[in-house]
Amino acid sequence: MNENSLREQICMFSRSLFERGLTPGSSGNVSARLADGTLLMTPTNASMGFLDPARLSRLDQDGRLLSGDPPTKEIPLHQALYETRHGAGAVVHLHSAHSVAVSMLPGIDPRAVLQPLTPYYMMRVGQTALIPYHRPGDAAVAGAIRALAGRYSSVLLANHGPVVAGRDLEAAVYAMEELEETARLTLMLRGLNPRALTRAQVEDLVASFHLDLPCPDADGGEAQPALT
Repeated sequence: MNENSLREQICMFSRSLFERGLTPGSSGNVSARLADGTLLMTPTNASMGFLDPARLSRLDQDGRLLSGDPPTKEIPLHQALYETRHGAGAVVHLHSAHSVAVSMLPGIDPRAVLQPLTPYYMMRVGQTALIPYHRPGDAAVAGAIRALAGRYSSVLLANHGPVVAGRDLEAAVYAMEELEETARLTLMLRGLNPRALTRAQVEDLVASFHLDLPCPDADGGEAQPALT
């Protein structure tokens, strides 16, 4: 995809996410990588519902602004995912309500925030890790993401919101939507002892769709996942 088309796609998907209430006000940010390794990113203090393709921030591989408006302060978390997730072509970060709510629940597993409630959560997202709270824009978030060593394509920032990497922008957006829907189901079913997918059913998905999930194994280790 050429740069102009990618700029238009960023604005189209961002507006769709905003109009469906998945990231309010000027919250959330999106980035996508061009063939030369530079990044297009949504600007700081910009509503995702009203972006101008010509004013998107363009950054070099070190995060320096090349053109456009000043970028989001969340550059470090985007860069950390690009550095650690092999083949990542886009990153989406939202403040979607259900995911944020789940991040504040007691007793959630930081290696597997959400249960495998549906096959499409496993197929599009795989698994989600919890990152402890850091203030927005804190470079320490990037260190926490790097510590996961690329095992996860999605993370949930405690009291803040989800971040998803995908092979391209479409894949990242669809995975983000699936993550938020699974968070909504989690809250709807809380306390009702829902029937999640069994280990055998998850293994069937892994075999059928060539998934490589970062689920803990019998020894407590984690497998290297495929990019969603």
